[in-house]
Amino acid sequence: MTNQVSSPAEQADGTVVGEQRTAAGAKGVRRLDRVIIRFAGDSGDGMQLTGDRFTSETASFGNDLSTLPNFPAEIRAPAGTLPGVSSFQLHFADHDILTPGDAPNVLVAMNPAALKANIGDLPRGAEIIVNTDEFTKRAMQKVGYDASPLEDGSLDGYHLHPVPLTTLTVEALKEFDLTRKEAERSKNMFALGLLSWMYHRPTEGTEKFLRSKFAKKPDIAAANIAAFRAGWNFGETTEDFAVSYEVAPAATAFPPGTYRNISGNLALSFGLIAASRQADLPLFLGSYPITPASDILHELSKHKNFGVRTFQAEDEIAGIGAALGAAFGGSLAVTTTSGPGVALKSETIGLAVSLELPLLVVDIQRGGPSTGLPTKTEQADLLQAMYGRNGEAPVPVVAPRTPADCFDAALEAARIALAYRTPVFLLSDGYLANGSEPWRIPELEELPDLTVQFAQGPNHTTEDGTEVFWPYKRDPHTLARPWAIPGTPGLEHRIGGIEKQDGTGNISYDPANHDFMVRTRQAKVDGIDVPDLEVDDPDGTARVLVLGWGSTYGPITAAVRRLRRSGQSVAQAHLRHLNPFPKNLGEVLRGYEKVVIPEMNLGQLATLVRAKYLVDARSYNQVNGMPFKAEQLAAALKEAIDD
Repeated sequence: MTNQVSSPAEQADGTVVGEQRTAAGAKGVRRLDRVIIRFAGDSGDGMQLTGDRFTSETASFGNDLSTLPNFPAEIRAPAGTLPGVSSFQLHFADHDILTPGDAPNVLVAMNPAALKANIGDLPRGAEIIVNTDEFTKRAMQKVGYDASPLEDGSLDGYHLHPVPLTTLTVEALKEFDLTRKEAERSKNMFALGLLSWMYHRPTEGTEKFLRSKFAKKPDIAAANIAAFRAGWNFGETTEDFAVSYEVAPAATAFPPGTYRNISGNLALSFGLIAASRQADLPLFLGSYPITPASDILHELSKHKNFGVRTFQAEDEIAGIGAALGAAFGGSLAVTTTSGPGVALKSETIGLAVSLELPLLVVDIQRGGPSTGLPTKTEQADLLQAMYGRNGEAPVPVVAPRTPADCFDAALEAARIALAYRTPVFLLSDGYLANGSEPWRIPELEELPDLTVQFAQGPNHTTEDGTEVFWPYKRDPHTLARPWAIPGTPGLEHRIGGIEKQDGTGNISYDPANHDFMVRTRQAKVDGIDVPDLEVDDPDGTARVLVLGWGSTYGPITAAVRRLRRSGQSVAQAHLRHLNPFPKNLGEVLRGYEKVVIPEMNLGQLATLVRAKYLVDARSYNQVNGMPFKAEQLAAALKEAIDD
């Protein structure tokens, strides 16, 4: 039997809600409204798997959540070094949240490198769980520790929990026929079990996952489950952890429906499949593996039963070439890549503009230039998407704002491509691609109707009364040309990159015709029907508007919420459509004294806005490979308000 004892919040944001006291000798349970946990270790320590399993159980429990995986580009970075540290941060709460959190409440450090790489992000008073077995003299010297941080007092400002994770794991698995090295690999499951006990996470899903993952190696599955249970039991019995923590489900944060945890790349994959079914077209993906877009290729390859065909090409150019061929043949065609791949695909994107065929170019942005930072996030491909082709080759650009929103953004990109017969850029990024959040699975009737009509016969009558097919005769509303499937009798027409004659599609070098075709293709993109920009300005008195696009939505919204709670008035708007801009964007911008545009680049959207609308938009930029922190943005916006 427990008694509820109310206690004041221990932090200004109200993290601690209350505490339950149990009978003498039993451990207490402290109720929290949110927690930020970061798992960190070597690339081979399984931190991404550990974080993913904790996230899955948290999602099934009903918390709102947001994650930030962070790992090196190397498949196996040097063990025990700072560049080799891999981490996974999870923010979960009993209410609506928007970001993975600024500063972890709990750090699980599997070695000295993990501790040193992450200690600077921890606020004083945070909990640190360290694997003491790895704090050998050599390991500490490798990362620059002259003395053990566990003993020199440098961690006195934190709640330190020294745990010999490796020793405890090996001891728990001594009954299994495993070498010591094999047993040590399960220490991440021990840590997961301990954290699952600390935060009252369900365990059934993880055990089921382990049985499935190691179905062909039942002994390994049993060992991992034993390590997981040992970690749970350790938390229950050790005196070092006096309390466990409870974060209630976010019952009021979500509309009614069926939810699942989803990453951005998975949501985007599902969106592409849904678009192909709603269009009643086969889905074709022509792709070359590249971080952080490869997961889309992996996922779509599993869904042949939905009419999905995936082609892993020998290079980026072959991938988009095959996709454009599939578009010509009547498929919903997609190519996926990251920034370096976009550069290689640019000529074929220009060909798609000339042929006026629907093609989705999915760019999961990462840090550049060149190979850059393959596993880090950035928003620096916007101008490349807008202008990175020879000649006048306008392409619509759509950007999702959260991992779950990647599903809807894929549907919207497909709508534009199919309705207007044009290639479309879908600009996600590494933060959205690898991050995850709860997603409400939509009902079928909520999905848009994307069906298209292929050309079936002649569409033009010549002066002598002959009925012919003109491949560039346009719909008067959308300016889209007809989509004629190869092999349809009487609809033969030329393709290729040389300029087409209006209507007939014949090769033309006529200056007036070229001028007309260039302006027509631009007018088609300019005339795309996109919703007006919505502005969040609750009392209508704000002088400052913060304008964002893509994955900055979460940090910007969290920062705006902080400012409003402190009594500041600030308006917010977020762009999904970057080409064409919403028709009311200019009016919105001119309605505020100051416009601030945070971007993970050096001001690319700000450049476009200033050039088009002659508005003195202020840039706030970051290009360190990591998403914005809400506190950092709030301070910058406060400065703009006070200026």
